[in-house]
Amino acid sequence: MECRCCATTLERPGDYCLVCRSANTDTAVIDCERERATVTCLLEETVVAERTVTTKRETDERWAPAELRNFAGRIADEVRRKRPEEVYATGHRDVLQAIRADLHYPFYRVADDDPVEAVVRKRGDPALEVVEAPVEEKLGGSHSTVIGDRAGRRALQTVAGHPHVKKIIPGPIDAGGASSPTGVRAKATRADEHGNVRLLLRDGSSVQENRVVTTAGDRELGEHVRDDLNDALAEAELRD
Repeated sequence: MECRCCATTLERPGDYCLVCRSANTDTAVIDCERERATVTCLLEETVVAERTVTTKRETDERWAPAELRNFAGRIADEVRRKRPEEVYATGHRDVLQAIRADLHYPFYRVADDDPVEAVVRKRGDPALEVVEAPVEEKLGGSHSTVIGDRAGRRALQTVAGHPHVKKIIPGPIDAGGASSPTGVRAKATRADEHGNVRLLLRDGSSVQENRVVTTAGDRELGEHVRDDLNDALAEAELRD
C-alpha cells in the first residue's frame, strides 16, 4: 500500500507515513480473544488494513503475566504504528486491560457481534467533545469522602478516565440502603436531559450517589456514555 498523500510505499497497509507525516488510518478496531486478536484499520468507512496477532496461553503461573503482557504489547504496537484518531475495542477482559495499560489511547467500547460494522454505523453519530484533563482534575465537589476506601476510589477513577466525562462530584453517603455482601459495587444510572448520569456506589449497607457531568448534552448521547461507563466498571469487576 502507498501513502495516500505522497505515494511512499508503506511497510504495512494503513501505517502512518514517516515521510510526509500523514495518517493513512483514522480508526482502529480491536477484537480480541484470549489467544487471538484482530486489529482492523479504517479510513473513513473503508477497511484499509487487517492484522491478526496470536499467542499461546501460558499455563504456568510464573510465566503467565509475562505472556499476557507480550501479547498485549504486540497488539498495542500494531495500533501505535497507525496513529489513529480513535480506538474501539471489544473482547476478552484481561487482554483489554493489558492493552489499555500499554496503549495510551482512550478506548471506546463497541458491540462484539460485528465490531467493525458497529463502528462504521457509529460514524454517523454526532461527535462528542473529548476531555483530556487528568483523572485527578475530574474529581471534585464538597464531599471528599468516598465509601469503599480504595475500591470506591478505583470506581471513581474508572469513570473519570472516560474521555467524555468532565467531572465527578461525590455526593453524601446514605447508610440506610440494602446490604451488599459482595463488597464495593458501582452502577451508572439513566442519563438526564442534559446527558449527565449518576454513579451509585454501594458498600455494605452504605450508598453514595455521585454526579457525573459528561460532554453528551442530551439524554440520547448520555445513554451511550452510560453504557460505556457500565462496561468499564464491569471490566474493572466493580459493576453492580
